Amino acid sequence: MNDAASLALFQQAILKWFAIHRRPLPWREDYTPYRTWIAEVMMQQTQMDRGVVYFQRWMERFPDIASVAAAPEEDLLKAWEGLGYYRRVRNIQAAARAVMERHGGVFPEDHAAILALPGIGPYTAGAIASTAFNQEIPCVDGNVERVLSRVFNIATPVRQEPARGRILRLARDLIPTGQARDFNQALMELGALVCRKTPACPDCPLRETCESRRLGIAETRPVPPPRAAIIRVDMAAGVLTCGGRVFVQRRKQGDVWGGLWEFPGGCVEPGEKPEQAVVREWREETGFATRVVKPLEVIRHAYTNHRVTLHAFLLELEDSAEWPPPPVLTEAEAWQWLPIENIADIPLPAPHRKLAEACPVLGGSTDEAPRKHPPGRKTAKSPHAQFPLPGLA
Repeated sequence: MNDAASLALFQQAILKWFAIHRRPLPWREDYTPYRTWIAEVMMQQTQMDRGVVYFQRWMERFPDIASVAAAPEEDLLKAWEGLGYYRRVRNIQAAARAVMERHGGVFPEDHAAILALPGIGPYTAGAIASTAFNQEIPCVDGNVERVLSRVFNIATPVRQEPARGRILRLARDLIPTGQARDFNQALMELGALVCRKTPACPDCPLRETCESRRLGIAETRPVPPPRAAIIRVDMAAGVLTCGGRVFVQRRKQGDVWGGLWEFPGGCVEPGEKPEQAVVREWREETGFATRVVKPLEVIRHAYTNHRVTLHAFLLELEDSAEWPPPPVLTEAEAWQWLPIENIADIPLPAPHRKLAEACPVLGGSTDEAPRKHPPGRKTAKSPHAQFPLPGLA
């Protein structure tokens, strides 16, 4: 594609294809910068079908930048629950507050100002600038990398130099004047629907200009980076109930699960059994001396290159004659005895949400009835029996 005529044919072919095959996604109903921004952040590491559901629910709850800036963080975390990478939602709120403070609540149009907002990197800034404002700025995601690496037969890993720089230059130079919005979306759409991991070359509007197809090596592009090693992690968590409530704590800001509620626990150390680990972790994190009543569920969850196995146990206090004293928190910033029926209302990490949904003790989906009172507990004598339990430490 070394001449103007070939470039024009490339541009026309993909724009014509996009006009016919573009999906009716909710953020394409209008191209406001706020909706574009939330969609771009939300769809990172998220399947399209799930992303649409989350986007629509988010927009009903937080229809504009001001509502995000003013919302309690826990409300945002709850709306984001299940998408993971919770730093993204905290950055969204930080950026929303910056827009309110620096730009009078109006999302900036200048690319440098967009890039200066918290949590917005080059890809997201390019997506907002080109989609919301039709600026001729490249927007390179995995789909675009795949399309361009095949069309131009880029034979080195696309996330590393020199391929990374070349793809960025191509994505910029290919944008037709005045049509950045549709062109950038067309490249991403083509990668999502046609130029997939297994390419559907006969359906591709760029098949006549694709060098990898001509050479018969399309399935070998893009060249992947070296595969990261899989890290397997064994964890243990404990469920302590009392009077129809369950003890939960909220992780400190800055932690992996910062701001989320959890059933206390932690990693199983070498040479330790999960049931030993959960008793140790409860003692270290809450000061409670507990013992295992029985195992509950084994939850498995994947995070990028981590594979987590969470062993859950029903616990009771070693001294169960009186109502539990307040905990001494070391890994959390708040605690509460939460009514079991309210577990759906708080944001939990994905493995703990799976536990809550599967475990009968927590009102999960199996047939066994939840136990409301640990053995030896006489709630009628509790000083809290007629009053709400402490909400937060």
